[in-house]
Amino acid sequence: MNGAGLATDLQADLQAELQAAPQAEPQAAPPAPSARLQRWAHYLRDLQAHAAVKAPLQTHGTLVRVTGLVLEAAGVRAPVGSVCEVHGDAGPPVLAEVVGFNGDRAFLMPTGELHGLSSGARVTPRGISHAPPLLGRDNALWRRSEDRGLHLAVGDGLLGRVIDAHGQPMDRLGPLTHVRNEPMVRRPINAMERDPVRTPLDTGVRAINALLTVGRGQRLGLFAGTGVGKSVLLGMMARYTEADVIVVGLIGERGREVKEFIEDILGEDGLARSVVVAAPADAPPLVRMQGATYATAVAEHFRDQGRHVLLLMDSLTRYAMAQREIALAIGEPPATKGYPPSCFAKLPQLVERSGNGLNGVGSITAFYTVLSEGDDQQDPIADAARGILDGHIVLSRELAESGHYPAIDVEKSISRVMSNVSPREQVELARRARGVLARVGKARDLIQLGAYQAGHDAELDQALQLHGPLVALLQQDMHDRAPLAQSRAQLARLMNA
Repeated sequence: MNGAGLATDLQADLQAELQAAPQAEPQAAPPAPSARLQRWAHYLRDLQAHAAVKAPLQTHGTLVRVTGLVLEAAGVRAPVGSVCEVHGDAGPPVLAEVVGFNGDRAFLMPTGELHGLSSGARVTPRGISHAPPLLGRDNALWRRSEDRGLHLAVGDGLLGRVIDAHGQPMDRLGPLTHVRNEPMVRRPINAMERDPVRTPLDTGVRAINALLTVGRGQRLGLFAGTGVGKSVLLGMMARYTEADVIVVGLIGERGREVKEFIEDILGEDGLARSVVVAAPADAPPLVRMQGATYATAVAEHFRDQGRHVLLLMDSLTRYAMAQREIALAIGEPPATKGYPPSCFAKLPQLVERSGNGLNGVGSITAFYTVLSEGDDQQDPIADAARGILDGHIVLSRELAESGHYPAIDVEKSISRVMSNVSPREQVELARRARGVLARVGKARDLIQLGAYQAGHDAELDQALQLHGPLVALLQQDMHDRAPLAQSRAQLARLMNA
């Protein structure tokens, strides 16, 4: 019998009881309702409340197959991106996200270990809540929530903390306070509603301030191989950049580097205004992707409050590799160097979430490190990142091996918004400095062999005079801060000497 029919029968029974009750004297007070009548009335109110909820009953599925990283569940009707719980024979349930489906089979990617799971394990979509029990019984109705995506903690309580991709503290400083759960997936901002990049940002790094000026709300890539000082450069920007909040996402890196980056590179001053989200290399691929999404969502939260945020993500390549593992596991065909097409679709979806906010309220200036395999700048992820970012800073292994730190190759680097945030004189000085470096670089072989004699090329002679002081200007110790105005003034004195 459905709820409407049951309510009709109960109402008829209640009317019959009221008619059968003895009539009281007109002057007497109305009799108090009996316990049975109160019980029926309470039951009817519960039924009316449940009938007002327009949501289908939620079904549960069963685990039917585990292949590598992919779980297959039958009987689960959940949209892609929703979170499910897989209940094994013992231990806590395993969280998994729906990443695809085929017919009545849902493909899930776990966020933890699979120990204890067996065939037939129950799969329950998250976001299900119990309705109030009817008359104290245990057979409560199941109600489906509209938003079944991932919700994690954001708020001022995250400042100075180190958390994992699930929003759990890793620094053993106690539970999080002054936070609230918010969805990790947000509606993208309309491109016409974003403020353009017009304000320069002081990063504290002389080479960037003078020759590659960054704008507030810009997205840049830090292209580097292994061991060329990208972590040190990130630490310098974290300590010296003029920003209200710094969000650091360590995605897919070695676990040893997490603590070293926080203690040795970021330091106490940098950590005090920072939120560090760590998803090491041994985490499942879905957790690594979730860490990057979580770090971006935390930055979006502070931006929506009107704050200026610096987002440092190391690295964008590990994020793409995690997506490659997931896509290949569910059967997506490989394309360029083993990367399926979904990898190149996920990159702009992540990067476009940063930038200036609505009507100039808050901003996210983002630096994404991009690992170049074998120092190959034509790596597919590096090539795709250059096309969707607002500039790129290339770190040279040759400069690092010669002791030039930070090892920024100015000739191969570019800031696409420098002309919008710097005066025309500064842009001209930067162009001349690039010309000096390029001219000396082309003639380096002749100079080293002694085949060039001074006086044959006036421009090259002038470039040789400026090259040494210019190279010294671009070097900087990691403990020294170079303000934007000072960097510009030093470059102007050098180039106008």
